[in-house]
Amino acid sequence: MSRRAAYIYAADLPHGPAGQIGAGLGMATSNGTISLKAPTVDVTHTGQEAVIDGVRVVFQVTPGTEAPAEMNFFFPQQRALCMAENATHTLHQILTLRGAEVRDARAWSRYLGEAVRLFGADTDVVFASHHWPTWGTDKITTFLTQQRDVYAYLHDQTLRRMNQGQTGTEIAEEFVLPPALESAWSIRGYYGSFSHNIKAVYQRYLGWYDGNPAHLWAYPPEDEARRYVDFMGGAEQLLAKARDCLDRGDLRWTATVTSHAVFADPDNTDARELLAEALERLGHGAENGLWRNIYLRGAEELRGPIAPPPPELTSPEVLGALTIEQLFDSLAVRIDGLRAASTTACIDWVFTDLDRTYRTELSNGALIHADAGHGSSEPGLTVTLAKPHLLEVIGTGRLDAVDSEGDITLVSTILGLVDRVDHQFPIVTP
Repeated sequence: MSRRAAYIYAADLPHGPAGQIGAGLGMATSNGTISLKAPTVDVTHTGQEAVIDGVRVVFQVTPGTEAPAEMNFFFPQQRALCMAENATHTLHQILTLRGAEVRDARAWSRYLGEAVRLFGADTDVVFASHHWPTWGTDKITTFLTQQRDVYAYLHDQTLRRMNQGQTGTEIAEEFVLPPALESAWSIRGYYGSFSHNIKAVYQRYLGWYDGNPAHLWAYPPEDEARRYVDFMGGAEQLLAKARDCLDRGDLRWTATVTSHAVFADPDNTDARELLAEALERLGHGAENGLWRNIYLRGAEELRGPIAPPPPELTSPEVLGALTIEQLFDSLAVRIDGLRAASTTACIDWVFTDLDRTYRTELSNGALIHADAGHGSSEPGLTVTLAKPHLLEVIGTGRLDAVDSEGDITLVSTILGLVDRVDHQFPIVTP
């Protein structure tokens, strides 16, 4: 996800008319230090209130909208409503281009409608986490109503066309807004886009497969690319036709066919430059800030080395806030399954500060973990520690600062099967 985030935000691209000029929702992501302050109060339901520094706050919980856990909050004494990232002066994303769970456009619309009902008549100013405020009750109602309607329309019309047999790509290509929404500047696709949001709604309900048997078992990109280039008469003929497409302004098809040429032969400098030119022109013509950055980042990497990764997101504060399950999940998804297939290791972790015993078991290449007592294996090692020490054990593999009983090599055995995360893998080339 962080590798793809370097494409969509592209904070280190040269800034200027030909380079990075923003990210649609804001100017750029921060390049500073990532940290986290643990919350002291949990907001669990709509209508919950709190007084913070003498200021009364009323909360509206909106799960499944811009984030799995999201909320709006209203300051009744100031007649001010914060819509978090649920209503900004742009269409937001149903699926972020960096990757995430697909959001629920229908729920998003309903929560916006609820916000109007709960707070609209008592609000003089509405603002969001990234964008400028809207003043005046009437303008606020119009703004939030249009935001409500656009997510409902996008969701419902996508499902209507799905039920007529159209794929996400087909729906996105033909999608048209009603005139009143088409003319509303606050819902244009500067950050989200109707094109990729419609495909996200399709994905939420029907997944990646579009029902066409010819698409059920496609070749991976490199194998497919070599076959395409061969069918097109070889790279030289393909590139000649692609240059003609570029001259005629068919940038999308130029990018499609030259990408096949690059994946078939990444050392073909003519193919790389032609693809880079098509991507650059697509970027300069994009209204959507993220699309622009993605195209320009792709062009940059075709012409030079892969850019350095963004700042590390996993700070000690962030890692410390993860649950036991989340910490072991982060290890489990990095286990090299085939290397680990013949290795078994069972460890009980006794957390003195949580009054909880947790078990990890390496079995058939999978790191299984749950509260102690699951499975049929007996632990070969028992480690007694406080949860904050777990990060140190995971990071170093050493048990010097904690109590342990059994085979202490089991920790290093598991950690030795964990893959390194690559933050600079290729995207526009094989």
